[in-house]
Amino acid sequence: MYEPVIGLEVHLQLKTKTKAFCGCANYFGEKPNTLVCPVCLGLPGSLPVLNQKALEYALKVALALNCKINRVFKFDRKNYYYPDLPKNYQISQYDLPLSQNGYIDIESEGKSKQIGIRRVHLEEDAGKLIHTENYSLVDYNRAGVPLLEIVTEPEINSPQEAYAYLTTLKSILEYLEVSDCDMEKGSLRCDANISLRIGKSEKLGVKTELKNMNSFKAVRDALNFEIKRQREILESGGEIVQETRLWDAEKEITTSMRSKEEAHDYRYFPDPDLVIFTAEEEFLESMRKTIPELPRKRSLRFQQEYKLSPYDAGVLTQSKALADYFETCIKLYPHPKEISNWLTTEIFAYLNEKKISFESLNLEAEKFIRLLKLLELKQINRNTAKEVLRVMLETGRDADTIVREKNLFLISSSADIDNIVEEVIRTNPGPVNDYLKGKENALMFLVGQVMKQTQGKAEPLKVQEVLRKKIPKGGQNA
Repeated sequence: MYEPVIGLEVHLQLKTKTKAFCGCANYFGEKPNTLVCPVCLGLPGSLPVLNQKALEYALKVALALNCKINRVFKFDRKNYYYPDLPKNYQISQYDLPLSQNGYIDIESEGKSKQIGIRRVHLEEDAGKLIHTENYSLVDYNRAGVPLLEIVTEPEINSPQEAYAYLTTLKSILEYLEVSDCDMEKGSLRCDANISLRIGKSEKLGVKTELKNMNSFKAVRDALNFEIKRQREILESGGEIVQETRLWDAEKEITTSMRSKEEAHDYRYFPDPDLVIFTAEEEFLESMRKTIPELPRKRSLRFQQEYKLSPYDAGVLTQSKALADYFETCIKLYPHPKEISNWLTTEIFAYLNEKKISFESLNLEAEKFIRLLKLLELKQINRNTAKEVLRVMLETGRDADTIVREKNLFLISSSADIDNIVEEVIRTNPGPVNDYLKGKENALMFLVGQVMKQTQGKAEPLKVQEVLRKKIPKGGQNA
């Protein structure tokens, strides 16, 4: 019986205004090689200066991940040659990183687990290679962007646990507002190391490194494939080769990129242009005060304060924007369960259909709550409310205007309902007789006929009440 042993390395671009060691703007999507200077290009005589905001963001992340902050840390040069690295070295951290020995608590398949964080350190990003059929181009705009490397211990034992870790980590990072965490832009990237060991043996198997995964789902899929591939090799008597493999999303397979023999010796040494840094307790305490209520703690508060289920509280607090929106709605309409139900069903269904995030939703809290109040006042029914919500999401218009223009208000006049019910009874003698014989389903058929004639604008419970009065069992129908 083989058990997977997985470690993850996440690289996170920090959303500072400028780069890590120079004054170049930190933007995405500008024309190639327009956001560069002598420092990030490594030209002779240029000297790096650490971006204080990048350091503050890095410390916030490390503290939020329960890491031990090293009071003394330094930067090193990681030496290798590649076209996207203009200096032929990367400013990174080696033996004295910013922080280490942290952890994250995750929920996976109904179980809680703590995943150790080996280290969180600060470095600079490389440039970007753009490949064509005949040649490659390089854009150095990204070179020098502040980057956090977050490395786990090899304590993840399934692809689903890896997925849960990544979604939990992303949620924490979004709460800290240190990055946009956009994998499509490359703001958040993930590599995985995986090996198989026999049972719970302390001896680990030969690992492979997986790259080129552009979503958390891709990480999970790549790990699933690699587990199957390694298991088949081991069960057939073969040996795993230590190598780096790339995930091919179209073919849903991993392919070999380079073997251990081709791996680099990075020849780390302290960067002579950057001083050794000391983290004073007063500075660390000021950083601790900037950390907001994080998702796990907020979820527990939602369960206690708003009486939500663990599932609903977890869904609502996974996104800071969604959790903030929910609490804004609560202030306007103190019915947390009703608000939660609409957000996690109708709103989520719309987001999934349109493949958009909650942050891009066009729905002000005041407009949303007005719709729920119309429903509570019985001016519209639930099906109408769903229809109106859809129009609101598509157009940004308010509920009152939509209901008025489409004439969707419920028929509340007893006389109007009585007349329609009597007409339905008169024209449907068969179902009426079935109901008089004790067939309850016949009554629901009659309710449906009334709803059809009113175009869904009658209150179903009110219709049932009138029908039961008009055709009481054992009596005469109207």
